[in-house]
Amino acid sequence: MITDLAHVRNIGISAHIDSGKTTLTERILFYTARIHAIHDVRGKDGVGAKMDSMELERERGITIQSAATHCSWKDCHINIIDTPGHVDFTVEVERSLRVLDGAILVLCGVAGVQSQSITVDRQMRRYNVPCLAFVNKVDRSGANPFRVMEQLREKLNHNAVMVQIPIGLEDKHQGHVDLVKMVARYNDGANGEIIREEAIPAALQKQAEEYRAMMLDAVSMFDDELMEVMLEEEEPSIELVMRAIRKGVIDRQLTPVFCGSAYKNVGVQGLLDGVNNYLPNPTEVENKALDLDKDEQEVILGYEPERPLVALAFKLEDGRYGQLTYLRIYQGTLRKGEFIYNMRNNKKVKVGRVVRMHSNEMEDIEDCCGGDLVALFGVECASGDTFTDGNVRLAMTSMHIPEPVIQLMIKPVDNKAQLNMSKALSRFTREDPTFRTYVDPESNETIISGMGELHLEVYVERMKREYGAEVTTGAPQVAYRETISQRADFNYTHKKQTGGSGQYARVAGWMEPWSEADYLYEPQIVGGVIPREFIPSCDKGFSAMMPKGPMIGFPVVNVKFVVNDGQWHPVDSSDIAFQLAAQGAFREAYPKARPVIMEPIMLVSVEGPSEFQGNIIGTINKRRGIVTGSSEADGYCRVDAEVPLSEMFGYSTVLRSGTQGKAEFAMEFLRYAEVPQSVAEEVKAKYREQSRMQG
Repeated sequence: MITDLAHVRNIGISAHIDSGKTTLTERILFYTARIHAIHDVRGKDGVGAKMDSMELERERGITIQSAATHCSWKDCHINIIDTPGHVDFTVEVERSLRVLDGAILVLCGVAGVQSQSITVDRQMRRYNVPCLAFVNKVDRSGANPFRVMEQLREKLNHNAVMVQIPIGLEDKHQGHVDLVKMVARYNDGANGEIIREEAIPAALQKQAEEYRAMMLDAVSMFDDELMEVMLEEEEPSIELVMRAIRKGVIDRQLTPVFCGSAYKNVGVQGLLDGVNNYLPNPTEVENKALDLDKDEQEVILGYEPERPLVALAFKLEDGRYGQLTYLRIYQGTLRKGEFIYNMRNNKKVKVGRVVRMHSNEMEDIEDCCGGDLVALFGVECASGDTFTDGNVRLAMTSMHIPEPVIQLMIKPVDNKAQLNMSKALSRFTREDPTFRTYVDPESNETIISGMGELHLEVYVERMKREYGAEVTTGAPQVAYRETISQRADFNYTHKKQTGGSGQYARVAGWMEPWSEADYLYEPQIVGGVIPREFIPSCDKGFSAMMPKGPMIGFPVVNVKFVVNDGQWHPVDSSDIAFQLAAQGAFREAYPKARPVIMEPIMLVSVEGPSEFQGNIIGTINKRRGIVTGSSEADGYCRVDAEVPLSEMFGYSTVLRSGTQGKAEFAMEFLRYAEVPQSVAEEVKAKYREQSRMQG
């Protein structure tokens, strides 16, 4: 058990896709002696990077699932989570940042701050995670870490300062100058494992002094003692400068910028020193829980091992030995063999096996305490559940889960595939909160929905590989929504007379657009025109109509229902009668409320050589896109646009062919917006055709 939390760091490595996160993690593991050979991310040597343990990840050269590991550097124990860069797997980044104390933001030395870097930065802000920036790929043609630092300031509003400057750029990159200690460092040896410190080269002395002065000027704001030393024009001690940088980082007021090339084994050890010196330990981060016995009052957690246990299950995985539950311990001690309680359903579970993860390998441990990241076996729970030892009823705030925007029909080829597909879907929906599945009641087809084409493609591929479930897929479909654009009144009477007692209920009121939530029911009944026991029945009736709208069969959102009048019968009125009356009232008022179709609008960022800027803008304009901004630097351009998701299918092929394969794009969900009339008619016609075929 790690008890000295001052020497623990829980960090994540986040970045835009293809910035070199997994390569950096691989080097960190090598230099901290967790692995004894370096392997390539794309798996050309047949092995692949340690943290990409899934076969699919090695083939595609991308990270799909976040992977946890741990290592020791000098006197610090570091828990690391390597997260995906692709926006389709954004929930993996969300849940990792939710439980981490610090992060390394990796940026490409050539491309700089890219679209997904902005998304990751927004997620860090949401969970208040301090970070260091590492400008990677400084050995690449066109690399410029100074420009990247400026982009950090301009695009992400970071107070970014260089704490290192590179010795040589592109193919001449050899090492860096440490601006805190004012020494030059080079990486020698076959894999850069030998650090050689020398005096700063004469050609770089002036530049080093210039950037050191800028760095000291920025960090002196965080330490009064350092400020005094600076005002007296004395030389500050190294300890004083490091203390000030640390304070600025922990307060999220300062971002130190490191540079190097993970692939060429340059600068990684300097970054590890930065993790030890500047990122917070668990005790320096304030974590809050909600007291379920005191109306969800906020409680600040402490890390003392003797305190009651509080832990958050932030990720689930189905391993070879059953469900693996990743836990972040926030308070108290977790011991093998003890009982813990799930706060969501008050279930008591026994802790059978506690392990510390190293990608897909694990080592058993007997106990762990606050500040640790571990995994348990055989504990049934959902992602985001809080566990305690039963002495307190506290719950951690859950993480932000974005809504799926795309869906796909899948069909098993035979009965065996049907059984395996069910097993796979059950596991995937438990593991990934952004992956949903349901059976369409009319067509009886299985529909899966997620964050993008790649997201669903990966899950379909995993069904085939991991479960042997051969499935065929339909065309991807956009997750449209229906809503209303004006108020409409209703006054509906439900009457049914068969022999014996009948059914009678009348509801009157109105429906209106409501932007604050998807659905709101507001009874304004006076004088008992509808008895109290039937008021919730109207709620049930209205809410039953919301999942499937009358226009195109998609969910109805942003509607408020007000019931202010009605009638009942002492014998014939019942719960079901009022539910049916509410449903009838919905059908009566909905066409009068000018219903409209809403479609997901995506924020699309395209990056490529400047010579293709015209082609890039052309591809966006053809897709009902609106260009919101464009920038150009060093022969590269970036175009930001808002484009309907329905127009983005197959875009990567069009973009590649229009730019000789040199441009790439990233997109993420932005908002829902009303579709143009012509598109609405097409969508309605398609829905009518489907309904006719199914009917």
